[in-house]
Amino acid sequence: MSAEPLLKRFTQVRAASLALCEGLAPEDTVVQSMPDVSPTKWHLAHTSWFFENFLLVPRLKGYRTFHPRFGYLFNSYYYTVGPMFRRPQRGLLSRPTLDEVRAYRRHVDEHMTHLLEQAPDDLELGFLVVLGLNHEQQHQELILTDIKHVLGNNPLLPALRDTPMPPKTSATELEFIAVSGGIAEIGHAGDEFAFDNETPRHRVLLQPHALASRAVTNGEYLEFVRDGGYTEPSLWLSDGWAKVNSEGWGRPLYWTEDSTAHYTLGGLRDIDLAAPVCHVSYYEADAFARWWGARLPSEPELEHAAQPRAMDGNLVESGFLQPIAAQTTGLTQVYGDVWEWTSSPYAPYPGFKPLTGSLGEYNGKFMCNQLVLRGGSCATPASHLRPSYRNFFYPDARWQFSGIRLAKDQ
Repeated sequence: MSAEPLLKRFTQVRAASLALCEGLAPEDTVVQSMPDVSPTKWHLAHTSWFFENFLLVPRLKGYRTFHPRFGYLFNSYYYTVGPMFRRPQRGLLSRPTLDEVRAYRRHVDEHMTHLLEQAPDDLELGFLVVLGLNHEQQHQELILTDIKHVLGNNPLLPALRDTPMPPKTSATELEFIAVSGGIAEIGHAGDEFAFDNETPRHRVLLQPHALASRAVTNGEYLEFVRDGGYTEPSLWLSDGWAKVNSEGWGRPLYWTEDSTAHYTLGGLRDIDLAAPVCHVSYYEADAFARWWGARLPSEPELEHAAQPRAMDGNLVESGFLQPIAAQTTGLTQVYGDVWEWTSSPYAPYPGFKPLTGSLGEYNGKFMCNQLVLRGGSCATPASHLRPSYRNFFYPDARWQFSGIRLAKDQ
């Protein structure tokens, strides 16, 4: 990518992060509602730290960091870079102020512009910038998921913004679409950007199976709740059953106690029974699949299904910021609406090699005890997705826009 289009994309992505924060008061951007949530202000600063640390400091002659302690405050998990402020305590950072963080972003943006203008043909620089932009897009989604948890735990249940009401429609019939199986290829192919964990491309053996035509709906999940799904230990993995009891789970995150309404980024709204169920953990997804008489799909099964399909769906650009009911029949909702839990552990592909240096900490060191999710969500930027994109979380995570697609053996 040449310097001019790259600078244009840089400007667009950086502006999109700030646009997501419109409507937030400075007080909103400081709150940390649980250790997995980072304050909005921290996300805005950390994404700037990424460009400052990995591009400006080593590549722009004479560059001076904006603040000598920001490297400590806004490093996330790069131990080879240096020490960092503890993640569970990020909500204690009343300083720097939001205005100071915005000034930090302007400082970084100005110097990144100089760097791109000075080295328009530097391919390595171009790769690092695109990596940084994809990193920022990940944090854009986290800004939304994290602020939803912050506002959703506020007794006032304030809206982030006045989001549009999704179209009212009945749920399409859930069908299982047969896949014959055989040798398939998964993993990133081509010259476009991909994270290192999407490589190398390799062959897998798919057994004959069938995929559900759409994501599981709120109405279908409500049947599971009313049938006593959260009180039947035979449906649950051992760790999942322990979590149900220790946390008192009895419905998806953000549902009201009577299961008639749920908190959305547009405020408290009636549950649309035709829309995909959201904010469920892997444990809940697995238990629901067992209750239904099905299973969760594997990572290769979902990537194989996604490869020939258009990259469209209910993504962040739609503005709904919540899942909406399937609009078509056949295999649908492959991209957007909800991240779909798979049964596959987050592990390296055969021949995987992480990036060199500190950037090798980006993905590889997390390949243990987490599960893969596929397909993007209503909070994911469209330009951030690929058929090979691998998201991953611990099996008890619920605050992400995570849902369920079913599969069956043939």
